[in-house]
Amino acid sequence: MSTSGRTTGPGDDATRAGAPPLRADARRNRELLLAAARELFAEQGLEAPLDEIARRAGVGNATLYRRFPTREALIEAVFHESLAQVMALGEQVRRGEDAMAALTSYMERIFQGLAADRGAIELMTTTIEAGESLAALRRHNHETVSELVRRAQEQGTMRPDVVAEDLLLLLAALGSCVPSADAVSPGSWRRHLALLLDSLRTAPATPLPAPPLTMPQVEDVLADLGGGRRG
Repeated sequence: MSTSGRTTGPGDDATRAGAPPLRADARRNRELLLAAARELFAEQGLEAPLDEIARRAGVGNATLYRRFPTREALIEAVFHESLAQVMALGEQVRRGEDAMAALTSYMERIFQGLAADRGAIELMTTTIEAGESLAALRRHNHETVSELVRRAQEQGTMRPDVVAEDLLLLLAALGSCVPSADAVSPGSWRRHLALLLDSLRTAPATPLPAPPLTMPQVEDVLADLGGGRRG
C-alpha cells in the first residue's frame, strides 16, 4: 500500500463542490501539510500530534485546521489515493484463475506496503473513522477476500471450514505486528504471513520464506507494540 504521490480526498477543502480553486500559496501549504502528515503517520501512527504536523510543514496550526478541520479529514486526504490503489489491486487479483495464489499475492503486496508505515497498518487494522474512501475500501476488501476464499474452497485448495471473517481477523492481528517485526528483521513478516496462509491450505505446507526471529527480537517487537523499546 503506497502512500506516495499527491492525494486528494473527499471532504477536503480543495474538492468541495463549488469551492474556488486554491491560491498558489494555499495550494503549497496544503501539499506541505499532506507531506508532513504522511511522514508522521508512517513514523508514529494515526494519532501523531497535529501540532507536530503543522510544525514540520512549516505552517501555523490555524492553517492546518483551515485546510483540514478534523483529523479524519486529514487522514482521508493523505490516504485517499493509496486506498484506491488497494481497491484496484483487489480487482486485479479477482481475475486470477488460481484463487489461493491470487489471495497469497494480494496479501503479500498489501503487507509489503504496510511494513514501513504505521499509519497505513492502523488504517487497515483498526476501526478508525476516516471518510468514505476507507469505508469503501473495507467493503471492497471484504468482497475480495470472500470471493477468493469461496473460489479456493471450490478448487479444493483451502480447507472448507474457513470463512472470510476468520482470515480478516487473523490478518489484522498479524498486520499490527508488521512494522515492529520489520524494524528488527526486515522481511520477517513474510515468514509469518506464509505460516498463516499455510494454515488455511489443504495441500502440504510451502517452505517458509524468511528465517525465524530470535527471542530478543520477539521481545523487541512486543516492547515496540507496547510503546517502548526493551531496556
